[in-house]
Amino acid sequence: MQLTACPELAERSLSLHDPPNLRNSSVESQSPLAQSIVILDFGAQYTQLIARRIREQNVFSVVLPCTASLSELKTYAPLGIVLSGAPWSVYDKDAPPADPRIFELGVPVLGICYGLQFMVHTLGGKVRPAQKREYGHAEIDIVADSKLFKGLAKRQPVWMSHGDEALELPPGFELTAKTAHAVAGIQNVARNWFAVQFHPEVHHTRNGTEILRNFIFQICGAKPTWTPQHFIDSTIAQVKQQVGTGRAICALSGGVDSSVAAVLVDRALRDKKGKSRLTCIFVNNGVLRKNEFEKVQKTLRDKLGLHLDAVDATDRFLKKLKGVTDPEKKRKIIGNEFIKVFEREARRIEKTEGKVKWLVQGTLYPDVIESRSVRGPSQVIKSHHNVGGLPEKMKLKLIEPLKDLFKDEVRKIGRDLGMPEEILQRQPFPGPGLAVRVLGEVTPARLALLRECDDIVVTEIKNAGLYTKVWQSFAVLLPIMSVGVMGDMRTYAYTCAIRAVSSEDGMTADWVPLPHEVLKIISTRIVNEVKGVNRVVYDVTSKPPGTIEWE
Repeated sequence: MQLTACPELAERSLSLHDPPNLRNSSVESQSPLAQSIVILDFGAQYTQLIARRIREQNVFSVVLPCTASLSELKTYAPLGIVLSGAPWSVYDKDAPPADPRIFELGVPVLGICYGLQFMVHTLGGKVRPAQKREYGHAEIDIVADSKLFKGLAKRQPVWMSHGDEALELPPGFELTAKTAHAVAGIQNVARNWFAVQFHPEVHHTRNGTEILRNFIFQICGAKPTWTPQHFIDSTIAQVKQQVGTGRAICALSGGVDSSVAAVLVDRALRDKKGKSRLTCIFVNNGVLRKNEFEKVQKTLRDKLGLHLDAVDATDRFLKKLKGVTDPEKKRKIIGNEFIKVFEREARRIEKTEGKVKWLVQGTLYPDVIESRSVRGPSQVIKSHHNVGGLPEKMKLKLIEPLKDLFKDEVRKIGRDLGMPEEILQRQPFPGPGLAVRVLGEVTPARLALLRECDDIVVTEIKNAGLYTKVWQSFAVLLPIMSVGVMGDMRTYAYTCAIRAVSSEDGMTADWVPLPHEVLKIISTRIVNEVKGVNRVVYDVTSKPPGTIEWE
């Protein structure tokens, strides 16, 4: 089984962006740094996907901001360097910089999209606005032999996203691939420099993984030494060292992410007699799904054997959300209130169990990358409640063992930990819950409508045998009322939107064409059974341009 993970990432202050000499030496000594591929982040939303694709090959990869110093980069002894995409033009005055001496390190370099343009611009070529921009699906023709394209057909479907083009190549470079309108690939064989204008890291580029494999193994000479057990062992070792003899609480939602994080940390904090210094806190924030509060408690206690405290804070959250319509404010309010509840519970636990210093969260990398830039120029898409929604000052220190992983990676870790499929196969559910699926103001009445609609959607998706075949499926209550007719009577009621998407990691997603009969059953049940909803619509938007959640 392959794994796309980095075990040193157990807390915010010791992240994938820190040089190795700042980390716990007992953990670091296990890291095959001689097998590192360093990715310089120029601000693309998909930079982490590059790291993910490399780690899928069991090769360690690390993301650094494009502004990283040469000395920091050298601490990873890279076998190769990847230059990411960016939402900029390389000739802009405020375009993100990188030290041009990276080309003097004597290791292979692969430029992707903006990375190609940065390479051309820096090494003496010319980049200009393209006469015809290319976004989305495209086809390239491979026009020269290249190690990067070894084993591939001469024509390849790829995913483009650029408004600039390489007008003149730098000295020593040759064209290796092109589209009908622009340069698609270049190389300087003597210096082991390669670049592509398209994105091999996204699944829309059919053979993108093969291209990256060629760079990793054929060009850089890496070996597949990064393993799943390494992640588990190293994470547990680091948490033990990090927490010491202290206690921790875990923000547990019942979803895949927080459950896997809880099991990992629970194993790290159990003594020889089997007693754990971790207490899991499951909070009813008033925006859970139908019967979720009761179901989750039973599942987590019975299936995982975790020490679980359940807290009903419905009134507290809904009072804070009253009158709020802005999605960012909703997320920040929920993030702040969660922390206040956890800090209150920590004080309660301390009275009988001892000092609590740590809070465990199941934060994943899509949460981080969409919420904030770590050190580079990445743009914020939306604040996730557990990242951008957290208060600036917190009494508890964070442990986020999964914060540089994607959902499918977490499921793989969970299986290696022996967790039941019933938990691992749960579809993602946002931390802010139904608050970001009730568009507009969150009220008890609107929540009640959405719970019934959502329960019908999930039930019928399961009845059709599709629940584990789609990434996410759910209902959204729109702040739109329309006229209808039921039983010869005029109605004026809400609209419910249905959303179902397929994805590998949550960073990109395609809408799923659910079978007509399934949609018909869902629609009929909602308008017949949910008084207050008289219209059902289906969302056929992919990500991008939309996000999976509506808020």
